[in-house]
Amino acid sequence: MSAEPVEQHNERERYEGVLRFYHLAKHQEWAVRDLPWEQIPAVPEGKGSPERQARRRDIWRSVVMQQLQADMFACEMASQLLTAAPDHEARLYYSTMVQDESRHTEAWLKLIAQVGGEGERDPYLDQLAHMFLEADLLEEKVFLMQVFFERLIIPRFRLIARSSRGTVLEELCNRLAVDDGIHHGAGMAYERVLLENASPKVRSHLVDAANTMLPIFAKHALWRPKAREMIGTLMETRDRERLHADLQHGVRLASSLGLDVSEVRIPAG
Repeated sequence: MSAEPVEQHNERERYEGVLRFYHLAKHQEWAVRDLPWEQIPAVPEGKGSPERQARRRDIWRSVVMQQLQADMFACEMASQLLTAAPDHEARLYYSTMVQDESRHTEAWLKLIAQVGGEGERDPYLDQLAHMFLEADLLEEKVFLMQVFFERLIIPRFRLIARSSRGTVLEELCNRLAVDDGIHHGAGMAYERVLLENASPKVRSHLVDAANTMLPIFAKHALWRPKAREMIGTLMETRDRERLHADLQHGVRLASSLGLDVSEVRIPAG
């Protein structure tokens, strides 16, 4: 039996990280019916007067709405990545990401129907969606969506889960934190492949894109719908500190890809 050609072996090694996350995504697959619907409350239930209970339900409805909005956008983005990726291994992975984001959206749709239906949209999330979907370069789409956005929202899922113990919302957020962690890891692996032969112009463009995206993301992270305005005011200082730490981590990730992050400007928050 002849030895595998060196070029073919090296090509396979380039995509080893992407394929590892593809297999991990397949192993972690779950179905919306797996969630404990009807067994536990959809969201934390309020106590006190009917008015107090209604206000609390509106708060959680606004949380679910924001995540539904994000995952509907993620469905579009995952489909774009599947179509745009020229590499077989990346397409295999993005086929699982399309399924994941569709599953997430289905779960949010089912959950929001149980808490009063769709509500106020996050205008900054719409801006991010427009920016990501309209990006011309595949390197930019992967960089913005998976390297930054997917990583930056994982702590939010964990925070929501901690605040909604014993509910379907907690179960869903725990699953999404795992799924989006895989999406982020795959994006990091594929972005390394894409940047191997990227020109200085492309690398500089990614830094420019980060500088455009980060202030919008900061506004998105700090935005609160009317139902959560009071809570947002009480937690503003902590939210700003958490956001700043998350953005700093995102910049370190960009640096680990070999990008010159000296020109990246982290919003003050």
